[in-house]
Amino acid sequence: MLPAMRWVLRLSAVFFACIVLVAVGLYFYLRLSLPKIDGEIRIAGISGQVEIMRDAYGIPHIYAASVEDANFALGYVHAQDRLWQMEMNRRIAAGRLAEILGAPALDTDRFLRTLGVHRVSQTAYRRSDVQTRRVLDAYAAGVNAFIASDPVLPPEFLILRHRPEPWTAADSIAWTKMMSWDLSGNWRSELLRLQLAKRLPVARLQEFLPPYPGDAPVPLPDLRTFYGALEKEAVQLADDFSRHMAALNLPSGEGLGSNNWVVAGRRSESGKPLLANDPHLRLSAPAVWYFAHLDAPGLDAIGATLPGVPMVILGRNARIAWGSTNTGPDVQDLYLERLDNAGNYATPDGAQPFATREERIMVKGAEDVRITVRSSRHGPIVSDVLAPARAATPRGYALAFAWTTLAEDDLSIQSIWRLPLARNWEEFTAELRDFASPQQNIVYADVDGNIGFIAPGRVPVRKRDNDLKGLAPAPGWDARYDWSGYIPFDELPRSYNPASAKLWTANEKIVMPGYPHHITSEWQEPYRSDRIGELLEATAKHNQGSFARMHADVVSLAARALLPRLRETKANSDDARKALRLLGSWQGEMLADRAEPLILWAWWRELSRAIYADELGEAFAANWLARAQFLTNVLNDKDGQSRWCDNIGTAATEGCAGLLADTLESALVELRKRYGEDMAAWKWGPAHAAHHEHSPFGRQKFLARWFDFAVPTPGDSYTVNVGRMIFSEDEPFANRHAASLRAIYDLADPEKSLFIHSGGQSGNRLSQHYDSFSAAWARGEYIAMSTERKLIERTAAGRLKLTPLK
Repeated sequence: MLPAMRWVLRLSAVFFACIVLVAVGLYFYLRLSLPKIDGEIRIAGISGQVEIMRDAYGIPHIYAASVEDANFALGYVHAQDRLWQMEMNRRIAAGRLAEILGAPALDTDRFLRTLGVHRVSQTAYRRSDVQTRRVLDAYAAGVNAFIASDPVLPPEFLILRHRPEPWTAADSIAWTKMMSWDLSGNWRSELLRLQLAKRLPVARLQEFLPPYPGDAPVPLPDLRTFYGALEKEAVQLADDFSRHMAALNLPSGEGLGSNNWVVAGRRSESGKPLLANDPHLRLSAPAVWYFAHLDAPGLDAIGATLPGVPMVILGRNARIAWGSTNTGPDVQDLYLERLDNAGNYATPDGAQPFATREERIMVKGAEDVRITVRSSRHGPIVSDVLAPARAATPRGYALAFAWTTLAEDDLSIQSIWRLPLARNWEEFTAELRDFASPQQNIVYADVDGNIGFIAPGRVPVRKRDNDLKGLAPAPGWDARYDWSGYIPFDELPRSYNPASAKLWTANEKIVMPGYPHHITSEWQEPYRSDRIGELLEATAKHNQGSFARMHADVVSLAARALLPRLRETKANSDDARKALRLLGSWQGEMLADRAEPLILWAWWRELSRAIYADELGEAFAANWLARAQFLTNVLNDKDGQSRWCDNIGTAATEGCAGLLADTLESALVELRKRYGEDMAAWKWGPAHAAHHEHSPFGRQKFLARWFDFAVPTPGDSYTVNVGRMIFSEDEPFANRHAASLRAIYDLADPEKSLFIHSGGQSGNRLSQHYDSFSAAWARGEYIAMSTERKLIERTAAGRLKLTPLK
C-alpha cells in the first residue's frame, strides 16, 4: 500500500473516531437532561417540605402541606419532563413562534397576535380571585425554580439554540384558551357557506352540510342573493381569509370528539357507579396529557394534567370522578364590517373608529415586524392577517371574529383548578359556574351512588330575527345579528340520577325537543353515540371489563350504513370483484389485521373526491372530509341527492352506479401503489398507524424520524375506539385524532381506577418514558394508578424531596 494511501486511511479512521466520540459525548451530555428523581433539593418558593415519589411509569405522586405547594411541585415536575412542550405551547398561545422558528412562523404569529389570546389571559389573571392567583403563581414558581436551576435542557433547546424565559400565570391561562381553540371551529363552516353560496343554492348547501338526523334544515335566506347585495369585495375578502387560514399550521378543529358514559349502581356489578371517559384530540409527541397525583390538606386527586396548567384536569379524588367530552356549541361568529372612506366601521348607531393596539413580532434572523391590530365591537379584525400588501389596500369591508373565549371576564381557570376539591354533586356544579369555555359535556359519579351530567359553558343567545343563526358571516352593522347575552347557567343541559341509571355523550345532540335555547345547529353525527347506547344496553350489569371492551369497540355504524349500497357496485375488473367479495360478508369491524377496512376507506376517499370536488372547486382541499351522513344520503338518493354523482364539469350526466365502479378501481390502484400487489397482505393497522407528531420537528423529515412515533391501530373516524384520518395528507389513512386518554373509574373502590394515555410521561426523546404507553394504549390496555401512600412507597422508582430554603 502506498504511504500516502496509508496516511489517508489513518486520517479517515481518526476523523471517524472523533465523530463517534463527539456523538457519544453528546448523547451522554443530553442524558443529563433527564429529570432528577431521587435525593433532596433545597429550593425557594414553598412553605414546607414537598415529597415527590415516582412510580415505575414515571408518574409523580406529590405530597405537600398546602394546595399551593402541591401545585408548585406539579409545575416543577412538568418542567422536568415536558419543558419543550410547555415552551412551544405558550409560544403558540402568545404568537411568539417566529422568535425561535424564524420567518416561516411569521404568518401564524400575525394571526395569533391579532386573536390576542395571551392578552386576554393577562386580564383573566388580574380579574381572578386571590386564591386562584395564588395557585397560578405557585405553579409558575415551580416551573421557574426548575428553569433557574440551570439544568441541561432537552435536545430541542440545543437544536434550536434557545433557552426558556420565566413562566407566567398568564402562560397557563393562555394554554387553556388554546385548548378551547382546538375544540372550536364553527368559523370554518361559516366561511364555507359564504364561499359556496356563489356556486350552490341554499338547498344544495344544506344537503352538503346536512342537519342532524331527524331534524329539518335550519331555514336560511337565499345566501347567493343575500351576499350578492353586498359588494363583491366582501365575498372576496372571506375567500382570501379562508385560503390564508388553511395554509397556517394551527390546530384545525378537525377530529373534534370524545366519549364518556356512566352507569348507576343498579347497572354495575359492584353496586356503585362506573364511569368511563376518552377525550379525542390530535395525537402529538409528546402526548397531550401527563398523569400525576396531588396530595395536600383538602386535596387528594389523581388523573390527567395538562403540562403548563395547575391541578388535575380529568380524574378523581377520594369521593368523586368526572370525565368530559366537547359539546361543540356555536360560540364563534364572523362579522363583515363595512368601512367608510375615513377607515371607520358602520354600527347600528353610526360610524365608529376601530380600537387599535400595536404588536411587535420578533423574528429569528430578521428584523422585527410591527403590526397594528384593529378591533371592532365584535372582536379582532382577523382579515388584517392577510398578506401585508393586500391588507394595506383600502377595502370596503373587514372581517371581525367574535368568540366567547376572548371575553375579558372569562374566568374558566377558577373552575378548572377547583374541580378536584369538590366532594359531592352540589359542590361540583357550584364550581362550574365560572366555567365559560370550551363548553363541555361532563359526566359525574360519586361514592354515595349518585351519577350526573352537566354541560357548563358560555353559549351566546342569538336574537329571534337573526335569520343566519350563526351559520354564515353576518353584516356587522345590523343589530339583529348581535349576541344578546348568554344562556343562564341554571338553564344549561343537565341530568342527575336519571331513571335509566345511565348517561353518555359522544358529541351528539344533547338537547331534547322543547329545549328553549339554541346551542348549535352543527352537532356531530351520532354514530358513536348510537353505538355506545347499544353497548350499554347489551349488558345488564357492567364492570370495568365491559367498559374496557366498549373503549376498544371498532364496529363502525357509518360503514354499516354505506356498505349495502357499495356492495351493489358492478365490478369492472378481477381485482374489483375480489374486493367486493371481501366486503360482501364483512360487518364493518375496523380490525387492525384485516384488509376490508383499508379497501373501504380508500374507496371512501376516492368516492368523496368524485362526488363533491367539482361542486366545491377551490374550497375542496380544505374540506375533503369523510362526511358519512352526506355520502349515505347521496348513495341512497335521499330526496334526489344522487344528483351529486354527476360531474358538473362535463357535458354528460354521470350516475352513482358508474361513479362507484370507477372510484373502486382508482382506490385499488392507489392501494397497490402504497401496499403492494397482494390484496391478501393488506392490513388496516399499519396503514392506520396512530401518528404522534412532534412540534415543530414533525414537519422536518430528518428530525421527524427521531421525534415522532407511530403504532398500528384499529378503528376509524366513527368507531367508539376512534381514529380519524385527514384525506389530504400524504398518509391519508394514518390515525391523526384518537383517544388521547382513557380512564375507567369504579366508585365502589376508586383505588381500582384504570388509566392510559397515548404516549408516555416524558417529553424527552432520550427517556424510556417518551412513548412507553403507546403500544399498550393501542392494544386497549390500562395501568392502575393508586393514591395509597404505603403502596406507592413500596414500589417507588424515585423519591425526591423539595425542602424550603431558610
